[in-house]
Amino acid sequence: MAEQRDDGKPGSDIEPAGSNTPAPQPPVDPAELEQFRQFQQFQDYLRFTQSQQGNQPAPPPNAGMVQAPPVQPVAQQGGQPPVIPPGYQLVPAERGRRGLPRWAKWLGRKVIAWVLAIVILGVAGTWLYNHFFPSDKGEDTSTFVEHGGGKYHTNQTLPTDPFQAVRAIYDSIGKPDAEKSKIDRVCLSMSEQAQAQFARDLGYADCATAVPALSAQVKDMNTYIYAVHNISGMPYGDTVTIHSCWFDIQGGPRLGSFALTKVEMGQWLITGHTPEPTACPPQPTTR
Repeated sequence: MAEQRDDGKPGSDIEPAGSNTPAPQPPVDPAELEQFRQFQQFQDYLRFTQSQQGNQPAPPPNAGMVQAPPVQPVAQQGGQPPVIPPGYQLVPAERGRRGLPRWAKWLGRKVIAWVLAIVILGVAGTWLYNHFFPSDKGEDTSTFVEHGGGKYHTNQTLPTDPFQAVRAIYDSIGKPDAEKSKIDRVCLSMSEQAQAQFARDLGYADCATAVPALSAQVKDMNTYIYAVHNISGMPYGDTVTIHSCWFDIQGGPRLGSFALTKVEMGQWLITGHTPEPTACPPQPTTR
């Protein structure tokens, strides 16, 4: 007999309680699914490790926490290369440091470039200074003079006028400069032979001894250092002799006659010296 619905219309039979329709499933949390998958991989790894180490029982995992497998592969016995379990990959034990930012690299290159530039300029400046102003390299003054300091063969160190070369001798001896500076300027303007003659003619052992002794005899610097000057119309070639008797030397000692020779780059080197008589002959016409 068919049952009636509430609306009075005939309806179908009531379905039994045991229906085949599946009950709705609760939603799956992706995080829990991933955790479960990692746990299964960990169990696979333990079983693989057990088989590699002689079937020793693996320790039970902590059910409350899923542990990641070690990053280093298991090494086989007999020096064989390590075996990487299925589903795993070799991960370096220590990753490289993160590279520097671009601005730090740019700044580093600039600093290095400036340091290199300063070093190169320093080396070049030192070479140029030593080239044009040779050092005595720890030698005493007399040894430095004997070794021919000044390097007039390659550098412009001597006057290019013979009268100025002799005037420079009076100027150096007359001024109250440092003793070593005086000796260098006077003695290095002469050849070794002229140095010996200059000292002997004036009564001293060597040029380095003569210069400070002669300087001590100067009483009027201004008159003394300007006494020597050019003589107009005097002809000379590559050699010339200039006598102190040609000039009115006052305020200090008269230094005798100087023989000069033109050398490299038009410079004049004092190459000889002779003493002068106490009473000088008449002076030539001067300007």
